[in-house]
Amino acid sequence: MARFITPGSMEAVSRLDGTPGGKRGAPALDTDTDSTREIKTHFRVCRFIMETGVKLGMRSVPVATACVLYHRFFQCVSVTVYEPYLVAMSCVYLAGKVEEQHLRTRDIINVCHRYFHSSSEPLNCDGEFWDLRDSVVQCELLVLRQLNFHVSFRHPHKYLLHYLLSVKSLVNRHAWSRTPVAETTWALLRDCYHGTMCVRYAPQHIAIATLYLALLSYGVEVPVGEREWWQVLCEDITKEHIDAIISDLLHLYDMEAKCT
Repeated sequence: MARFITPGSMEAVSRLDGTPGGKRGAPALDTDTDSTREIKTHFRVCRFIMETGVKLGMRSVPVATACVLYHRFFQCVSVTVYEPYLVAMSCVYLAGKVEEQHLRTRDIINVCHRYFHSSSEPLNCDGEFWDLRDSVVQCELLVLRQLNFHVSFRHPHKYLLHYLLSVKSLVNRHAWSRTPVAETTWALLRDCYHGTMCVRYAPQHIAIATLYLALLSYGVEVPVGEREWWQVLCEDITKEHIDAIISDLLHLYDMEAKCT
């Protein structure tokens, strides 16, 4: 099974000696309490959504929407009540509709079946297949009702594209070309969707924090004027916001180690 870490993002994190301020915002998860088990479950299921999205050829925004739908659904209900992988399949199906990248339920079911049974053949169109298809469709309706049909979200992607172009124009072009800042920032952003930070922080703040971490990781300096570059790009963000998001992101990498 593929690892959670997006290529490039772990390399960036490994360059850092600790976190901003030398401390992390939450204690390490040492014991498997109910809360810890639930966090691990959501982590694994979001990794499942990511891998399924890649195999289905989904664009990054529809995959992000599927993850947000999943997280928002389980903000309202308990993971012990509903099967998380079935919810994830329905979220992938619904995200395709929301982001206008329609997917056939048959393709989703076969890809997900292969995820759990790598050596098996695609499912035949028999009773088992139709029962599973009905479950996915019914669960989709459940997700819609639970979220009151609020299924359109603002993602950090469009903000990050703007921020990258702005910062690129400010830094030394040789330093920029020598380091994969842009690629690493996109990788860090993708990793954010494995946890609830994608629904707890403003999309602009997530975009700024991932770019800040990538620049810090590779030692790329942005010229300082009257205000920091991140204050110029996003007026309502503070250093505390950035540190909190980075701390949460680094805890996701700790979770990756616990889930493999």
